[in-house]
Amino acid sequence: MIPAFDAVRAIHKCQGEAMVLPTVTEYRYWKAVSDREDLDITPPDSMGPASSMGLGLALANPDKKIVVLDGDGSILMNLGSLVTIAGKNPSNLVHFVFQDNEYFTTGGQPIPGVGLVNLAGIAEAAGFPITYEFDDLEDLFFLLRLPFHL
Repeated sequence: MIPAFDAVRAIHKCQGEAMVLPTVTEYRYWKAVSDREDLDITPPDSMGPASSMGLGLALANPDKKIVVLDGDGSILMNLGSLVTIAGKNPSNLVHFVFQDNEYFTTGGQPIPGVGLVNLAGIAEAAGFPITYEFDDLEDLFFLLRLPFHL
């Protein structure tokens, strides 16, 4: 497993001019590395809406890359958004889901289906054309440096 802070640092290094929308949990890491507040979108104070908000931003700003830093607990609160995102298939939206197997923001309760749920598989089944899972920071960083990813 890649520590979330390391993954966020890698994403930040490759951010370029992308707008970044983190969820509340990922925001604690993002605000520690971000030096582009003009491109940061302050997360809503609730779990679940980041994926839908990211889609809306991507559709409203087709010439701007939108990066969503989502949590596993947060995406579980809004799984239906994956079908909607896949249906619209915005080429400018990159959606990361950090899996820590808990609802960190509300006290660390375990998410449903720990060890059973494959969120990349759910996104693929919903119609996402490309999904990735990373256990190695170098693999993540390599993919991020490719021009069509971030």
